[in-house]
Amino acid sequence: MSEETVGVAPVRKRSNRRSLVGAVEATSGAKTIRVAVTREFKHPKYEKRVRRTRKYAVHDESGEARPGDTVSIMETRKLSKTKNWRLVKILKRIG
Repeated sequence: MSEETVGVAPVRKRSNRRSLVGAVEATSGAKTIRVAVTREFKHPKYEKRVRRTRKYAVHDESGEARPGDTVSIMETRKLSKTKNWRLVKILKRIG
């Protein structure tokens, strides 16, 4: 073994985490926001474009996101019963 590698732990790459973009619907607590993420897909049978919206509880540490803002969120460890997403950055401010 060479002296350069002694005591150095191998670098492990962090697994890829899901990230989504959505609009802030409400601020529900001191550090929690509700983000609505809309996805659009083609119906498998009727081939019509269909929209589905899902709401996520997101952790906003600094409390800077406001309703109407477009934000980027990332999946993280469980922070509470319903909250396992965190705010990455605000993409577009309203007002």
